[in-house]
Amino acid sequence: MKFDKIISDISSFVWSYPLLFILIGGGLYLLFVSKFLPFKYFFHAIDIVRGKFNDKKSDGEISHFQALTTALSATVGMGNIAGVAVAISIGGPGAIFWMWVSGIIGMSTKFFTSALAVMYRGLDSAGKKQGGPMYFIVNGLGKKWFPMAMFFSFCGMVGALPVFNVNQLTQAINDIILKPNGFEVSLFSNTIIGLILIILTSIVILGGLKRISRVSARLIPFMVGVYIISILAILIVNYNNVPEYLYLIFYDAFNADYYSGNSALGGVLGALIILGIRRGAFSNEAGIGMAPMAHGAAKTNNPIKEGFVAMLGPFIDTLMVCTMTALAILVTGAWKTQADGVSLTAAAFESSFSGIGNYILLACVFVFSISSLFSYSYYGTKCLSFIAGDNNKKKYNYIYIISIMLGATTSLSMMINLIDTFFALMAIPTMIATLILAPKVLNELKKYEIKR
Repeated sequence: MKFDKIISDISSFVWSYPLLFILIGGGLYLLFVSKFLPFKYFFHAIDIVRGKFNDKKSDGEISHFQALTTALSATVGMGNIAGVAVAISIGGPGAIFWMWVSGIIGMSTKFFTSALAVMYRGLDSAGKKQGGPMYFIVNGLGKKWFPMAMFFSFCGMVGALPVFNVNQLTQAINDIILKPNGFEVSLFSNTIIGLILIILTSIVILGGLKRISRVSARLIPFMVGVYIISILAILIVNYNNVPEYLYLIFYDAFNADYYSGNSALGGVLGALIILGIRRGAFSNEAGIGMAPMAHGAAKTNNPIKEGFVAMLGPFIDTLMVCTMTALAILVTGAWKTQADGVSLTAAAFESSFSGIGNYILLACVFVFSISSLFSYSYYGTKCLSFIAGDNNKKKYNYIYIISIMLGATTSLSMMINLIDTFFALMAIPTMIATLILAPKVLNELKKYEIKR
């Protein structure tokens, strides 16, 4: 418990106002200087994902669609199911409003960071083109910024560990399958779950990016569809409560009547804003620097196109999926129970689909968690490759696989605070470099508009 408290204190310290200023203030700046670009090119971005503007001669390993689904497999997952539930259980309905703010600003941030990932691709030690914050820091800002690129890569190796996803999948299996059927939940049962997840994950991640992207491209669209249809059914059944809770989200965002965590600078309202932004950043990862590593591998030589594709991520992830999860938890009254994390979302599903709701959610949780495990391993190997060379990158997979057991056998609070801390540390170099290099992206955007 003492170590848990230390991790919690560190997480609270790094997620203080200076980081919010650079993440949200920097994102707002990018939104304004791009003249609200995410909204202007939204439908054009969808056409790019559909393959309407593909160029087969372009560099890269995967298609626009595969790049988006690989990035989404890491973001559309436990952040949407368990992360939203954590936000509501601590902050109440008002936390969702600040997650929306994070998502809208995040669309612009994702555009810039992913455009830079293509614009400033670099060669790894094996001579292959790679993209991501570490490469656009060095290639865009110069060799003197190399220590900042190394700092990002180290934090990325820890931030990519799957401990939160595994922790919540283990909790879901315990609450939905083991406990109702009379099985005792213990360290032994959690260890068995961890071993099964290690086997499943190893089969895919040791096959590399192309296998990861193929699996993600098949799994994610289908399960997002199942999840959204299920949520829509819950909202239809409880349609009388929807207007009331939509109003409460806006009202409570500025009153924080239901906030139950520790106060921060600015009191309870300030703490609620930080909570919403943290959970939004955890969900959509805008400004953190993970997704640009996937988008940097897309088959395109046009950074603006990939930026447009990337900006769809926060819209799908935060403004669509997170909102639907939040409304399901609120309209069913599940948020008033003592459950937390994925168990809270499970309560909402079970109240609407008695007898089968838990199993529908478990299927979604399982696919989202497993697909996230695949994508995060790719991010971690890219970070280690930058630090220690391409010939050493696969060693990360063994650290990654061992960490699955850690996630399965430790507490929710420790895991979420650990990942939050390193996400925050990753955001610092990513946003500094993005803000400095933003004019370069704007110049390319002007050329793109003229060409169109």
